Amino acid sequence: MSRMLAEGEVSLAKTPQLMAALREAGVVDAGGKGFVRMLEGVVRYIDGDPILPAAPIETGEFAIPAAEVEVAADKDFQYCTEVMVKGEQLPAANDVRAQMRTFGGSIQVVVAGDLLKIHVHTDTPDAVFTYAARWGAIESTKAEDMRAQHRQLSHHESKRTVAIVADSSADLPDAVLDRHGISLVPLQVMFGEETYRDRVELKPDDFYRKMRTSKVHPTTSQPTIADFVRVLRDARAEAPDVVAVLLSSRLSGTYNAGQTAARTGGIGAVHFVDSASASLGVGMLALRGAELAELGWRGPEIADELRRIRGQSGCFITVDRFDNLLRSGRVTRGKAWIAGMLDVKPVLQLDALGAIVPVDRVRGRNNVVPRVLSLLEKRLTPRPQQVRFGIAHAEAPEAAERLRTALAAAYAPRDVFVTTVTGVIGTHVGFGAWAVFWQVEDGTPGRPGAR
Repeated sequence: MSRMLAEGEVSLAKTPQLMAALREAGVVDAGGKGFVRMLEGVVRYIDGDPILPAAPIETGEFAIPAAEVEVAADKDFQYCTEVMVKGEQLPAANDVRAQMRTFGGSIQVVVAGDLLKIHVHTDTPDAVFTYAARWGAIESTKAEDMRAQHRQLSHHESKRTVAIVADSSADLPDAVLDRHGISLVPLQVMFGEETYRDRVELKPDDFYRKMRTSKVHPTTSQPTIADFVRVLRDARAEAPDVVAVLLSSRLSGTYNAGQTAARTGGIGAVHFVDSASASLGVGMLALRGAELAELGWRGPEIADELRRIRGQSGCFITVDRFDNLLRSGRVTRGKAWIAGMLDVKPVLQLDALGAIVPVDRVRGRNNVVPRVLSLLEKRLTPRPQQVRFGIAHAEAPEAAERLRTALAAAYAPRDVFVTTVTGVIGTHVGFGAWAVFWQVEDGTPGRPGAR
């Protein structure tokens, strides 16, 4: 243990060289320091030092120094990641450390008996977990978004009045989430006995690679109550009001889980909005909520406005293959077989309650984009003055680009987001699926104080 402590102290002293934010702040990595201090306590206890009583808790106003350090996205890693592995033939700590350097920095490695514990700052926690699994059975994992933590601290100092929360199906780019301070609650993706937190431990690109090669078809689940409580509590610490925009309650138990978490955790002033949508339908609604919060709107007013906008928004969805819909029970085997034989592609939509309903059928993949654009033309006549579009696809970049070009030319929209749909949606729609979402923002009244 003494040797572990000595190696830990050396590694800790090097952390300012590995992270720009630590270098600029003149501090060592806090998580690593806590880990080393824990080892120090164990060694001192073994050596016979008495355990001191806990110091009295002090209260008062304190500065938040972490908020003073800007985390540069192009210099620092995003996730504070830990994994514990149990195995009979574990590698040497130096060998593990050398392998972890390919994933990130701020590396701490401890091997004790049949246990291996790794701490690393990385952009790819899922890759770290996958790599660590070769040494034994994964006992526990952790991946915390450090940029989100710094963002929350920064927004805390700026005294935001409303914090916006969405779930990981929202599919907004990380840059948009960071810019507007939108927090995500991760849903879960399971490959057999392996469980991943969506967008945290399993990024969309990694999900599709895994779905191609895995012998087990993935399944999904709503966020855990613990994850919901954590995110909602962090949001309430950031602002006196929270607006949570969540996946359609007709598609998932996420909305109900959020309400349960708020009750269980005793978290008040959370205003839940059922998006009646998915993917960028959730994301664009959350984005509009964040913009209204930045204009000074209060939580209840934002929630009401988002419900109004929801009523004049919508989406069209198509799938290229029926395998995933068949596995998830969303289509019968007979219909899937006939559609496959005739090369029929369905056009679906989410109705006013957020349930999937059929709209049209098209023969041939190349005819789907023109048909959807024609359907959209009818829905958006007369032309709205303020409209956003979102295109989410499951490895269908060509169709997405055709849609983006056509929508940008025809509607002069505020935004046209194009994104790879996350794993919790991709599980059910399969490769080649895509969707186009529209959000009409006409009719928004003035600022609350000006009404």
